[in-house]
Amino acid sequence: MSPRTIGLIANTRKPDAETAVPEVVAEFSKAGCEVLLDAETAPLAGARCGLLRGDLSRRCDVIVVLGGDGTLLEAVRDFGHDAPPVFGINLGSLGFLTSVGGQAWRQAVECIAQGSYRTEERTLLRVELVGAASARLAGFALNDAVISRGELSRLIKLDVAVDGAWLSEYNADGLIVATPTGSTAYALSAGGPVLTPDSGVWVIAPICPHVLTMRPVIVAARSTVEIRPKPDGPAVYLTIDGQEALPISSMEWIRVTQAAHRLRLATLPGTNFFEVLRQKLKWSGTAV
Repeated sequence: MSPRTIGLIANTRKPDAETAVPEVVAEFSKAGCEVLLDAETAPLAGARCGLLRGDLSRRCDVIVVLGGDGTLLEAVRDFGHDAPPVFGINLGSLGFLTSVGGQAWRQAVECIAQGSYRTEERTLLRVELVGAASARLAGFALNDAVISRGELSRLIKLDVAVDGAWLSEYNADGLIVATPTGSTAYALSAGGPVLTPDSGVWVIAPICPHVLTMRPVIVAARSTVEIRPKPDGPAVYLTIDGQEALPISSMEWIRVTQAAHRLRLATLPGTNFFEVLRQKLKWSGTAV
């Protein structure tokens, strides 16, 4: 079924956003779609005010994000559990999440207006901070949860268990728990493997471990990962999808499980994960 209401979110800091937003709005309007904008994007389309992103996700059939992968990650953080499909159009080079380049935006608009886009369900991490008496939700991660050191350049010590079984004590700059979506982000830089979106696993990757035999570990997505910083160590921070660093008190530890909901990521029909992978990582099969 063709969507009738389109939500539009743009990275207003991108140089091309000022031109792209009114053009995209006009093209959707010509196709008979109503376009709603978030508060930051609205001025670029000449609107006085826009909607909060949570309200936008509840009122739209599809949300289009103009920007890069970081823009999409930031937007997803504000959506509810029942968010509509999210379609990313990159205003720079191709991204893994915004896999449609800015040159193809008209094709993307036509595809969305006709309802011929393809969707993939992407796993999310549920990240909690657990104290002595209770647990509090830190957030949901599409890419990763990163536990890292603070201002001082010292190794942190983290005890890690998977489904109640002790895995190891990590002496490192930090630790990454990444979804398949996040396996091509920070975890890849830390030596982790590339996971296909439908692989049904996560990767636990240490950041610059002191013991060189420490390597990334793949675990089932249904696992419960518990990360306990040593209480006598330096300051430790939790970052979800690279958006905000939360300090972890000496009385808290981190629990990561699979979220009950998923993100529906939309793209053009025929878009292939491995094609995007080759382009982004510049895999040509040759030495040059």
